[in-house]
Amino acid sequence: MLYKSELHSYRDLPLRYFEFGTVYRHEMSGVVHGLLRARGFTQDDAHVFCTRDQVVDEVVAILDLVDHIMSTFGFEYTAEISTRPAKSIGSDDMWEHATNALKEACARHELEYEINEGDGAFYGPKIDIKVKDAIGRTWQCSTVQVDFNFPERFELTYRTEDNTEERPWMLHRAIFGSIERFLGILIEHYAGALPLWLAPVQVAVLPLADRHNEAAAELAKQLKAAGGRIEVYDQNEPMRVKIAKAQSQKIPYMVVLGDKEIENGTVSVRERHEGDLGAWPVEQLVEKLREAAL
Repeated sequence: MLYKSELHSYRDLPLRYFEFGTVYRHEMSGVVHGLLRARGFTQDDAHVFCTRDQVVDEVVAILDLVDHIMSTFGFEYTAEISTRPAKSIGSDDMWEHATNALKEACARHELEYEINEGDGAFYGPKIDIKVKDAIGRTWQCSTVQVDFNFPERFELTYRTEDNTEERPWMLHRAIFGSIERFLGILIEHYAGALPLWLAPVQVAVLPLADRHNEAAAELAKQLKAAGGRIEVYDQNEPMRVKIAKAQSQKIPYMVVLGDKEIENGTVSVRERHEGDLGAWPVEQLVEKLREAAL
């Protein structure tokens, strides 16, 4: 309807609409599974209107985005092209062109794929991207889907270079799929120990005693200015308790601040996996956070 609210020419295409859309499914109670399978979830949903000749380039651009997102989050993935089912709409020529376009886009992207024969939607073929988590399970996240149905049913057109009316081609795409499910997969993939750039709290500042709280607050201010997400553990508790709390929260870095550190302009650094890393200049920690913020 948004597309149809205006007249379009070939010069307007490709035209890309995007939204975070909340959708609902009446899942049976026995299969609902936390974030991984919910009755209500949000999709990063996009619809691309393009000409027949622009399909390959648009799919390649979507696959570029998929690769950027999945590699950034540290996922390996595979691709699957689902072809025409027994019951479908659209001509043989449209199905052949669309399926070949998906194959060509994968080839141009040097992305290997498997064919899932006859498992496409009734309205068009699709590419499904399946990510592999830390324990080898696969999850279907990203999808690119050709849709012959909507342009026909809504009688969508654009004006061609020859001043005739043509149907646009339509692509559905989602990168994360369900945002909630993607977060669930991500948390399980890292067992909660998210990489530094992604961790909700990146550094826990642990003052040794109450007299170090002011210096700890100043250090936190400096680290936040570098783009860091910081918590100060200024409770009147033993240091072992503070470290245990930060460790249980899987915070990437814990920095201990006492008389010696304040005098030397350093911090004693602990990493959640490697343990004690010794004394660092404050600037070294600032630089770590700056790199993570990029």
